[in-house]
Amino acid sequence: MFTGLIEAVGHVSSLKQTVSGYRLRIRTALAPELTIGESLAVNGVCLTVAMVEGQEVHADVGPETARITTLGSLRHEQPINLERAMRADSRFGGHFVQGHVDGMGTVNDTRDEGDAHWLTITFPPALAPLFIRKGSIAVDGVSLTVAGLDDRQFDVMIIPFTWSHTTLSSLRTGDRVNLECDVVGKYIARMAEVFARQS
Repeated sequence: MFTGLIEAVGHVSSLKQTVSGYRLRIRTALAPELTIGESLAVNGVCLTVAMVEGQEVHADVGPETARITTLGSLRHEQPINLERAMRADSRFGGHFVQGHVDGMGTVNDTRDEGDAHWLTITFPPALAPLFIRKGSIAVDGVSLTVAGLDDRQFDVMIIPFTWSHTTLSSLRTGDRVNLECDVVGKYIARMAEVFARQS
C-alpha cells in the first residue's frame, strides 16, 4: 500500500527483455535504503525489488504489467516517480494507492495558471464510473484531486511543490500515464454492479 506522495525521482538505467518479461534497472538515491523483496511503486506500479547494487535497484516487470501500464515503453534515462510502501507507524497523507494500475490515460492538454499547473487527461471509457469530482486519482503514482470531469477526460491542478518534485512537469500532450482510481470507489462500483445483477 502506498500514499501517492512521491519520495524521489529516479532514472531508468535500462529496460531489457527477458524470458518472462523485462528487467528494469533504476538509478536512485533510495537504493541503499531498499532491501530485496521490498515493494516499490514505479510511476504508480507496485514492483518488487529483486536486487540492489550501489545506487541502482533492479525489478522485474511481467508481460501483463508491461502491456497494461507505461512501464514496457520506458526509455533510457527517463525520469520516474518512486515511492516506498507506507509505514504503519507514520502519518498518512495523500490517499490509499495500491500500485495496481486501472488503465492508461493520455495527456490532452497542459496549461499554467500563475505558479500552478493544469493537466487534462483522457481516460478509457470503462473507467468512467470510477471518477467523481473532488475525488482522488493517482497519475503516474502521484496522488491528485479530480478538479474537472466529463465523460472522457478529467482535469487536475498541480501545486508548485508537486510540479518540481515529480515527473509531472516533464509530461507533454500525447504522453501516456498510468491511472489508478480510488480503491473505495472501485468497491462501491463493484457492489452496485453485483446488486444490479441480482435485482
